[in-house]
Amino acid sequence: MLHKHREVRVLRSENIPAIERLLRTSEYVYQRFTLNELPLLLQRYPAVGLWNDTTLYGFLLSQIINPPLAWFSGFGVSWTASKDYVTVLGTLLDELYEYLRAEGVRYLHYSGNDSDNDWLRALLLGRGFIPYRSLYSYDKFDYQIPSPGNQDVVIRPVDLKRDLTELLKIEVACFEDLWRYDPISFQDIAGTHPYFVVAELAGQVVGYQFNALDDDFGYLIRIAVHPAVGSKGVGTRLMAEAIHFFQQARVSRIMLNTQEDNYHAHRLYEWFGFLRLQQKGFVLRKSL
Repeated sequence: MLHKHREVRVLRSENIPAIERLLRTSEYVYQRFTLNELPLLLQRYPAVGLWNDTTLYGFLLSQIINPPLAWFSGFGVSWTASKDYVTVLGTLLDELYEYLRAEGVRYLHYSGNDSDNDWLRALLLGRGFIPYRSLYSYDKFDYQIPSPGNQDVVIRPVDLKRDLTELLKIEVACFEDLWRYDPISFQDIAGTHPYFVVAELAGQVVGYQFNALDDDFGYLIRIAVHPAVGSKGVGTRLMAEAIHFFQQARVSRIMLNTQEDNYHAHRLYEWFGFLRLQQKGFVLRKSL
């Protein structure tokens, strides 16, 4: 049972070693971030921990990528508190809601990769979250590409001072509000991801792409192309360059998620040899 003198406190950058310890040792952990992103998450967004004096027993992180929307970003419980993980989660969620409301957040989302075997899904449904979106997961185990794409498309590293306005236009044109990044999110992505590029056609930024690495796994997080240049080989060019990046990084597996109804993206991924997994991803939403 949880001791009565344990208390919930806001997590700060100085708590990173304690969080990393739980990530390494916890029986119950959810991680929607890389360790490179952790300092910025604690600096920018509400995060709470359950403490007993100087010992961290549980943590809960969030990320606000497009106010008033936020994401459940990370959760972990110490090995000694494993039997109480349901109580720890409830305690931290109730506290986090207050901080998110103070930031103007109205909806909190949780994303998982396997709706049939996600240990947090049932708990969150029991705490007022509702099913919101369905996702497909794809994996690729080689570096083969069917086409290099339109060679008139120039791929270069992002420069937010000159590119941010166009990136935000692409967000509005391509995505519903749930998936859109705001300027601060793009700054964080540029500072923490090893690969973030834009695609130019006739001198105009028309698309972008960024990836993450975790040990020998690669994560293709986002490819976006403005609809005005659809069918001009921009997405193919971005995808081909992304595969080259993963090849240079020597990853053993490339993974991605996409919305169930994003049929154009499905065709692109499958053409590039990505295999759709039987498991289905999902998004839950909680109104605050």
